[in-house]
Amino acid sequence: MMKPVMTAVPEAASAPEFTHWLASRQQQVQQALLQVFSEPAGESRLQAAMQYAVLAGGKRLRPLLVYAAAEAVGGTANCADTAACAVECIHAYSLIHDDLPAMDDDVLRRGQPTCHVKFDEATAILAGDALQALAFELLATATQPALDAQVKLHMVQELALASGRNGMVAGQAMDIAATGSQPAESSLSRMHQLKTGALISASVMLGALSTGHATATQLAALRRFAQAAGLSFQIQDDILDVEASTAVTGKQQGKDARAHKATYTSVLGVEGAKLRLAQVTADAQAALQDLGTSADMLRLLAQYLAERKA
Repeated sequence: MMKPVMTAVPEAASAPEFTHWLASRQQQVQQALLQVFSEPAGESRLQAAMQYAVLAGGKRLRPLLVYAAAEAVGGTANCADTAACAVECIHAYSLIHDDLPAMDDDVLRRGQPTCHVKFDEATAILAGDALQALAFELLATATQPALDAQVKLHMVQELALASGRNGMVAGQAMDIAATGSQPAESSLSRMHQLKTGALISASVMLGALSTGHATATQLAALRRFAQAAGLSFQIQDDILDVEASTAVTGKQQGKDARAHKATYTSVLGVEGAKLRLAQVTADAQAALQDLGTSADMLRLLAQYLAERKA
């Protein structure tokens, strides 16, 4: 099995407590994912491609959000393992399909060959399809924690809405349609709220729901947080595409510009994008103001999303 590739914590969010929490939760989701893939499966090449896409490491930002949200409403990280694995399976599927020749045509992901390069295009497509189905299988069949059927249904609904025609896939379609154009910032924000922000929002909501006792007020605050944090993540991603090297990010530097993608840096300029990043990061923090100290890791994670270097 592959071991996780850990990512350094940005300086401003490098308090020892957060550093320990980050490494601990990254290891926790890695172990949970290893358990998922330790069970007997079908066709071995398909299984190998799925494992390659999921277990090769990464920052695990979405599972981290799952865990932090569970803790923010007074739960424990252990109750959120299934939700963390489910959102990571959806994320991995989306990356496999994003990298395909018909989409972004990327050959490098996390410093390694992309799935269709490592295996072949057909196997990569099928691996993405299988990971998408696996995410919902995990939520539907979970026995730990023992949640009310209505809560489990709510979790499945959150992930389905975030993943499909009204969420991530819709955003991907908008991204393709916007290639070569300079959309208004409002259109760009809407595209990224769907393409990137929807799954980030679902991660936060699933984490809170996995506790079985999140209140409507807490869920509303966490959704506001997640919407701002999702934009923060995407804006920083666009800035890194301009400023960070391939050696640091594990992705081809400047690939968005070469592909004439609509990004925050292309629409607002680098400095304008940085100002917008500061604003939405502040919005994310403000959304958590009525939550107690149990949300501290979520607050630091929002800072981490905005300051990461890869």
